[in-house]
Order: sequence, then structure tokens, then C-alpha cells
Amino acid sequence: MKIIYAGSPIAAKETLQILVENQKAYGFETAGVLSNPPSAQGRHKELVNTPVAQYAIEKGIPLFTPGHLDSQAREQILPLGADLLVCFAYGHIFGPKFLEMFRMGGINLHPSLLPKYRGCTPVPAAILNRDKETGFTVQRLSLKMDEGEILAQKKVILNQTETADSLLHDAAVEGGKLILELIKNASLNGNLEKGVSQNGDSSYTVQITKEDARIDWNKSAVEIEAKVRAYYSEPCCWTTEKGQPLKIHKSKVIQNYNGEYESEPVGKVLLFDKNEGIFVKTGNGILSLLILQKQGKKAMNYKDFMNGARDFTGTVLGANDGNY
Repeated sequence: MKIIYAGSPIAAKETLQILVENQKAYGFETAGVLSNPPSAQGRHKELVNTPVAQYAIEKGIPLFTPGHLDSQAREQILPLGADLLVCFAYGHIFGPKFLEMFRMGGINLHPSLLPKYRGCTPVPAAILNRDKETGFTVQRLSLKMDEGEILAQKKVILNQTETADSLLHDAAVEGGKLILELIKNASLNGNLEKGVSQNGDSSYTVQITKEDARIDWNKSAVEIEAKVRAYYSEPCCWTTEKGQPLKIHKSKVIQNYNGEYESEPVGKVLLFDKNEGIFVKTGNGILSLLILQKQGKKAMNYKDFMNGARDFTGTVLGANDGNY
């Protein structure tokens, strides 16, 4: 049995690695990999392959990076004779002609409990909404986004410390295990097992922009802390300090706040506590900043940051917000 794997970011690379390392034991071969074309990165705008593409090159797996899934792309993939298309975070819509090339069709790993949080940003949505649980779904690829039959699903309890990166890593690993079992059964039975229709209320997520990650200090400390986790590591939450961008990589809510700073403006840096972090006034409660990053600098823990920012206390963050 042969599969084609489609994916691009680091989480998709982790799933591909699980599949490749276990393919002999589970009775299949990764005949090729689809990934996004190289993108310009860094100060010198050098073209860099996606993590999935880099792994395929390292392992000598045939790699395809078409800008569009057109007839030329189909002509490249068809001779591989793959039975199944496996997808995780590829970023392209598969049309009927493309899916018809695979005898068993295609499956997709989606990091939510479908039909909740269809679309491209389900992980940040679950964290932003402070959900008590989320999960990972393997579904049949359909012509409508994330509406295919559910083949496998796993629930995950959230403890409100997860970041987007940590949840995507869990999805990559646990989802990879679900995919392995589905492929194993398909190899033994000659086809994919029948799935179940999606039931329940559906919801949709949208693409996240850098502007979405701007911190509104009028929000509560609980809301902002969740936002910092939801947008870590990309695009990363940010504010401004004296008009200059400042990224916030990690924060926590100060639980024993008793309201003594009610007269201070939101966004004001109240104090530096060597054990608890940098305290900032919010619309409701105090948020402690733990890891910060000025533009052009490395991310620092709050102690190192304060060593080079003696006048940071008393600053009102976001007071002169602007785009950057």
C-alpha cells in the first residue's frame, strides 16, 4: 500500500516522521510528499523549504512543491500509484480530479473535535475560549472544508496552561498514531473503514493576522493570558512600549490581587517582582509578564529583561499603539 503525504509546518513534519518511522511495521510506503513551495525568510529573504519538505529531502522521499494543484501537479503525482492521500496542515484545497487519483481517497488530521472549530485555526480558538476539552479528528477528505466523515477521534482535557505550539505537537503525535491504525486496517482490508457523519453544532475559525495578536489591556488578565498562549509562537502577542513593538511570549495571572491599583491606567507597568515577574494593570486584574522580546532582540525572561530596562516600571504599554 502506498500513500502520499501532504503538509507543511513543523507539526505536520512531526506526523510525517511518525508515519515514515513506522511504515514497514504497519504495511505501507510513503511514495511521495506534497508541501508548500519554499518561502523567503530572514533579513536576506533567502528561500527556505517547509519543515515537511526538509524532512522529505533528508529521507530521500520524492518531494513535490506545486504552487497550485493543477493538471501539471496531477501529472507528477499520478505515476506514483498511491492508494491514499494523507493530509495535515497542507493549506490547499483538494479538488475532485486530484482526489480521484487515489483509490481510497484521502484523509485529513484536524486538531479539534469536529464539527467544532472547522477551518484553519482550531487550536488557538480552543485556547482563546478557555475550553475545558478539545481533541484530534481524522476525517475523510471531502470537497467541503472539514465536513468529511469522522474515521477516528480522541478527546484531550485542557488544563489552561497549553500553548498553540504544545497542542499542535500533541495533535501531531496522537493524530499520527490514529492515522497509523487507520492505514494498517486499510492495508489489511483493502480499503478504509466506513466513517460516521459529523453531528452537532458546527463552528468555523478564520486566519489569524498580526493585528489579531495585539494586546488590548482593557481586557481582563485572564483573557490576555489565554491570548498569549493561543498565539504562541506565531504570530505572538504584542503591545508597544513608548511606541516601539514589544512581544509577550509568556505570562500568568496574579491570583492574589486585591484591587489596590484600581486608580492606575490599564497597561501600566506597576512593579517588578523578582519571584513573580513584571506586573501590568489590565481591565480586570494583574497580568505578570514572564518572557518578553523587544524588536530586533532575543526573547528574555523577565529578570534579564529588567536588567536592561531600568525605566520600564511606570511605562504605560500600548499607550501609543501603532502597526509594525
